Amino acid sequence: MINNDVLWQNKIAAWVHDPAEKSLVLFRDPAGHEGGTVATLRKILFPHGISEEINSRIKKADQWASAADRPQFPLDASGGRYQSWAQVRFTEKPQLIHPLSGDRLDIHGGFEDLEPAHLKAISIDHFEELVVRKSEEQINWVATTLAFWRFVPKLPSRELSSLWSLLPADTRVPDHTIWSHLDLTSAFSGAMASDESGMPALLAVSFGPVQDFIAQARSTSDLWAGSHLLSRLAWEGLKVICENLGPDAVIFPQLRGVPLVDVWLQEEMGLDSKWFDSLEWRQHKTDTNPLFAAALPNRFVALVPADKARTLAKAVSDRVREWIRNQGSETVSKLLEVVPGLSNKDQCPAYEQSKKQLADFPEVYWAAVPWSLIKSDSKGRVVATEELAKAMRPFFSKDKEAGFLGSQAWEILSKDIELQGAAFFKPNPGVLYPAVVDLLDRMAAAAKTTRAFGQLPQEGYRCTLCGEREWLTTDRDQLFLSSGERKKKGTLWTEVEKKPAWSRKGEHLCALCSIKRLWPGRFVEWVRRTVDLDINRFVVSTHTMALTPSLKTWLKEQKPLPEWLRGQLVNIDNQTTLPKGLAEQLPKSGEDARLLCRKLPIWLDEVRDKSEESSHEEQFAYLEKRLKEDVFGHKPEAYYGLIMMDGDRMGAWLNASEAKYQLRFIDSWHTQVRDGSKELVSSNKALSDYLYSYRPSSPARHTAISEALNSFAMKLASHVVEDLCTGKLLYAGGDDVLAMVSVDELLPALLLLRMVYSGILPGDNLDEMKSFLGEKRLNMDIGRGYVRHKKQLYRMMGGNATASAGAVVAHHTAPLSMVLRVLRQTEKRAKNIGGRDAFALTLLKRAGGAVELTCPWLFEPKQDQKAESVKVSPMGLLIRMRNAFASPDLSRRSAYQFQDWACKLPDMSLLKDSSYGEMLAVTLSHQFKKQSRGDAAKQRHAALGLELADLATSILSRTGRKKPVDFIIDFIATAEFLARESRIGNKADKGENP
Repeated sequence: MINNDVLWQNKIAAWVHDPAEKSLVLFRDPAGHEGGTVATLRKILFPHGISEEINSRIKKADQWASAADRPQFPLDASGGRYQSWAQVRFTEKPQLIHPLSGDRLDIHGGFEDLEPAHLKAISIDHFEELVVRKSEEQINWVATTLAFWRFVPKLPSRELSSLWSLLPADTRVPDHTIWSHLDLTSAFSGAMASDESGMPALLAVSFGPVQDFIAQARSTSDLWAGSHLLSRLAWEGLKVICENLGPDAVIFPQLRGVPLVDVWLQEEMGLDSKWFDSLEWRQHKTDTNPLFAAALPNRFVALVPADKARTLAKAVSDRVREWIRNQGSETVSKLLEVVPGLSNKDQCPAYEQSKKQLADFPEVYWAAVPWSLIKSDSKGRVVATEELAKAMRPFFSKDKEAGFLGSQAWEILSKDIELQGAAFFKPNPGVLYPAVVDLLDRMAAAAKTTRAFGQLPQEGYRCTLCGEREWLTTDRDQLFLSSGERKKKGTLWTEVEKKPAWSRKGEHLCALCSIKRLWPGRFVEWVRRTVDLDINRFVVSTHTMALTPSLKTWLKEQKPLPEWLRGQLVNIDNQTTLPKGLAEQLPKSGEDARLLCRKLPIWLDEVRDKSEESSHEEQFAYLEKRLKEDVFGHKPEAYYGLIMMDGDRMGAWLNASEAKYQLRFIDSWHTQVRDGSKELVSSNKALSDYLYSYRPSSPARHTAISEALNSFAMKLASHVVEDLCTGKLLYAGGDDVLAMVSVDELLPALLLLRMVYSGILPGDNLDEMKSFLGEKRLNMDIGRGYVRHKKQLYRMMGGNATASAGAVVAHHTAPLSMVLRVLRQTEKRAKNIGGRDAFALTLLKRAGGAVELTCPWLFEPKQDQKAESVKVSPMGLLIRMRNAFASPDLSRRSAYQFQDWACKLPDMSLLKDSSYGEMLAVTLSHQFKKQSRGDAAKQRHAALGLELADLATSILSRTGRKKPVDFIIDFIATAEFLARESRIGNKADKGENP
């Protein structure tokens, strides 16, 4: 380890170089922002003073960090002061700017009533509580630095509200936080202190394979395990950086608040456990615990000492491979526990198989770029970039400078800008962060193309899950047995079959697939052992999820159970696991409710299994008829929904590689600065060109993206799926979500996930949205790129960020592997045919055939107007049409009449005539009106017909893939299918809204 007191003293001194409350005391504290909290904390931490060497290094790190994250400001040429318009008093005009969308959030009321002395006292007390000492006079530098990093951004006082975590580093550019700036300054300072020449470098490390490893799954549990296992493995690599340089050295992903990191801080780094007591991962006793979120990606970027980049990269590679080998060995030992009478278990061939199969897993790629490619003078100003440009040229086809070095912003910054009465700064190497990270990305991509391939000899039959490696065995001769011979003679896996959670009938798994299959149980054991939390993992069956709408409808009325059914259910010993939303209703209900909800799915499965074995399907059909007549009032629901959602163009967001994903420099300026500078900007072309050019990537941008994805994966996705909708979150990792929901909740769940991901509320009408989706489905404030939930303000991806989602509705008896394959195809359809920012639905009917619907979300404003209400978006229209078919005012049979009518419409080529679109709208509106009952319903449903015709023609112009008639048929078929009585409840209760 690089661990030494000098390193950690540098980092902790960097952490207190600016006061946390800087934006709140600036221009208000007579002592100045560096004369109050900063001076006091330095006396506490460094009673004998800070060395000139450390002070000099921190000053340099601070300058580089500021330059990497912020646009620059003109100074008054005469006095070296900032122009008056650039002096923003945040307490008087508090404003936050979303770093990814540019939305401005004005904070009403301000903070003027909070006195500077009081603010400083709160801040100093907060820091002092986190100082860790080895003795009365000796500070534990490592523990104190880690405590500051993790807990100083945590709210110290209710007076400051949840905005404490979003306080800006610079009131003029309020798009990145003080915590982001302190992190980056500490990271630069630590890297400079640990390098012989004081030179930092960016190191990128990635692990693979990812998609194939996750996709090799036979169950939802396998999918979760693959995603979570890769996240856990990534943490093993990240831990090398954290141990040596601190977690703030990791630029992406942001590690603060990640539960696995918290466990490390508490269990391995010795931070006081009481600091963690209030956190969710210390309290939740189910798999809604954030520890179960796959929060870490398979790639990270860190600021490291340039001369130790190679050593650290090798240490990361060695650590992750050692960890996975240990997991393999422990998994084999676990499997062998179920084999009776096996002698010499330590000599079992499965251990050697595991060791060989895991020798080169995972694939590890790395690249590093040092700042030594940039030359600066004695004052720290950039004087030469030739070496950096030379390193970049092989990755570009043009001869001229490329990337950030060829951008308009650098062309302006690298020259003297003459201003009227003002001067512009000379850039330091921190400004060139975008060029360094651009070169790093290209080198990392090149590294993946040159990977070495080591062939591993394999014998006999392969793993039944991945088909790539030998299955684990206690006798290598068994590898050549056919499936029938294995069953007859017996193998390790015929014994393991006795534990259904580990192996399904006939499966024989390799080392890697075995690790994945046993990971859920082993991870629960690790949590119980390490965190001392009696935690349980719940797997909701597809049949239980399918029955949920029927059970919810019954719970509303709670009619007495017929004696014949009660007599069957009381004899069932086992209980099924219920979705959280349904389980929470049972304590308020009686014994009949618990019997029906906990045991009916198990009994129906048992009856179906017996019926299929004896070919008595009619017996099961008779039972369903009895349940319809005596219990539910409708046939028990047999379909459930699966959702897969993925953020669009995440690579482009991280790299800010296209204008769509960028903001202009001036868009990041506080409104006062932007308006006050107009005269100066308009009078100088160079300055105007700079401010209106697009900002490249920055550390703060990467932090903002990572924090948004962490909030979504660890906090909000589970809240949407399990609290607001009746579902089960199977995994959430960054922008990826896989969830199982009851079919009646499918559309609301899709819509809410999409809104929360971006933090947008189209139309900005919360009351309308609550009325539309139901009060219980929206207990959050959403808008302007933020979500407020449980008094916590989360900054999400913003209104410019989009996501695509696929959803499948399937019968609970359909093979899950097939359903998952269709789900992946459906999600790809949303991205490819839908053109991203879209959703796609596939209805897999048990009788055969499938209905496919692909639609854009269409949340964006039209012609620079405010975004319209969600109700008039395609998803809103689908929900309203579903409700219309579910209401007593529109017969479901009419859906088939619409489809029959639509098939007779003229050919698509006539669309070139504008009269065709008008004819389509008028005719469709007439058909809806004709099939409705009552004057109000006729008008309402006629309007639905007009909207659907308009949507069908606009879909054609967007995708060019589907005839309007075909789209209309699929849209109506989907709405009608989801409106069936078992899915939506009693028709008599249904109106326009759910």
